[in-house]
Amino acid sequence: MSAETFTNIDTALTDVEPGADAASQANKVHLTAQQPLPYWLVNVPRSQWPATCPDFLKDLPDKNIGILATLDADYRRLNWDGVKDLVRRNDIGKFQRVPSDLRRYLEYMFYIKQKYGSVMDFVLMERLHWDASNLKPQGPAFQHNDDFKVLYNDWPYGLDPEIVHLVVWTKFDLDEDPATGLLTDSMWKKIDTYIEKTFRSRIPSDQIIWFKNWKSLKSIHAIEHFHVMLYKPDRDFIADITHGDVPLVEKITQGA
Repeated sequence: MSAETFTNIDTALTDVEPGADAASQANKVHLTAQQPLPYWLVNVPRSQWPATCPDFLKDLPDKNIGILATLDADYRRLNWDGVKDLVRRNDIGKFQRVPSDLRRYLEYMFYIKQKYGSVMDFVLMERLHWDASNLKPQGPAFQHNDDFKVLYNDWPYGLDPEIVHLVVWTKFDLDEDPATGLLTDSMWKKIDTYIEKTFRSRIPSDQIIWFKNWKSLKSIHAIEHFHVMLYKPDRDFIADITHGDVPLVEKITQGA
């Protein structure tokens, strides 16, 4: 970035009204600067700019760089019809987080790997409270309550706030067809039967959708899981099925 661009940035920031939030500042900067900000400075208040790209934002795939380079104010959350369309087309790779949420997610994952050794160890220890040395299921899929657990997605996608994103973690395998990477017909039916019994019995079927990530999209490979999204569900039901769980991003945001 040129010195002239930084001068323009500083000039832009002097025009921002006192008390303006980070998104407002970033927007003003983008409108004024002759060159776009590096992706690792977007949506960050000028007073918090690092001198160089943080380690947790280095060597990212193009998709993440593109998201991080987008202003929060320009991001459009996906509505329920959009969610259903992506899942039905199996185009789940297009799910993405709000830019500033993605930044927080990448920073926290970097921290987790340093502290716990891996994201899997953190999830097992702090979220699932499962013994890593004893993950053998007690029986067939969904037959024993200790073999699976429903929690919030700690770092949900940029969706309509009325959409609740849950993750069902399992000790048993979610069998896939090695040729396609998709769930086998038998496994798909077992999951859908569980969804029918657990969710559709409480929520209209058109307000529920589930999917399993492709292997290439998984952030945690060693623990099986699939996703459930619910539109405008009863919050008491969600509290009950997750045993009062709170997504990690809320705990961090609230300073818990």
